[in-house]
Amino acid sequence: MKVNNQKKRREADLIIISDVHLGSYGCHSEELVKYLKSVRPKTLVLNGDLLDIWQFKKYYWPETHMEVLKCILGMLSNGTSVYYLTGNHDEMLRKFSPFGLGNFQLLDKLVLNIDGKKAWIFHGDVFDVTMHYSKFVAKLGGKGYNFLILLNKWVNAVWMRMGHERMSFSRRIKNGVKSAVKFVSNFEMTASDLAIEKGYDYVICGHIHRPNIKKITNSNGSVIYMNSGDWVEHLSALEYKDGKWSVYQHMSDVVFDDIPDSFGIFDDSLVSETLHTSNGQVYQELQ
Repeated sequence: MKVNNQKKRREADLIIISDVHLGSYGCHSEELVKYLKSVRPKTLVLNGDLLDIWQFKKYYWPETHMEVLKCILGMLSNGTSVYYLTGNHDEMLRKFSPFGLGNFQLLDKLVLNIDGKKAWIFHGDVFDVTMHYSKFVAKLGGKGYNFLILLNKWVNAVWMRMGHERMSFSRRIKNGVKSAVKFVSNFEMTASDLAIEKGYDYVICGHIHRPNIKKITNSNGSVIYMNSGDWVEHLSALEYKDGKWSVYQHMSDVVFDDIPDSFGIFDDSLVSETLHTSNGQVYQELQ
């Protein structure tokens, strides 16, 4: 009698990931493969920068980077609807959008009806002023960020052997620079203000590598702002199941020093519970 030791995949109505940056040294492809093999979503949204064409080098494409693409293709073949939304690091794909083939669609932005509520989903680089005024500066900053991530890996390899906890250079720098903090705040508010004006219930972005779920209100109304984070530093995703949103974070190789308390400022009536599971995952659920 054969015994099936394969773990059952977690079902989800919708999963959103962004800023994977395949082709760059900072990509945590091995952890992402583990995550993708653990879930079975009805819909998967890749919200920009799945590929890092800015940083891509012919000599650097590990097997695990290809394995990520194989996992996504496997989901497609098993009936998952996959939306690839373009970002700034894979902006050349915008030449081909919109494009659809079977249950795959390549788009620049997406509106989904989720249990009667409208979700406006896009990468978010449209709000980055450096993308409009100096793409060279933006790409130079990307190269610097990529180098910092690579340097961080080397340092942590030695640092942790000495018994110290893992650290994140880039997050410490971003947290210490007031202009960076202001940019994140302005990004969230700008996206939310536009979503409220257009009458959306949810606005969902990537780009700033900061996972979050929070309610934002202005004089015209309110909206639930969400960000799926990244697979460079935070190893995070947004999940929706049974009427609840949650932030998933893969605990391995993650530092939480820049995550807001409870993943954001919530209306207490909206927060259901925080679950700490035994397999090293953290969820913050929002009704």
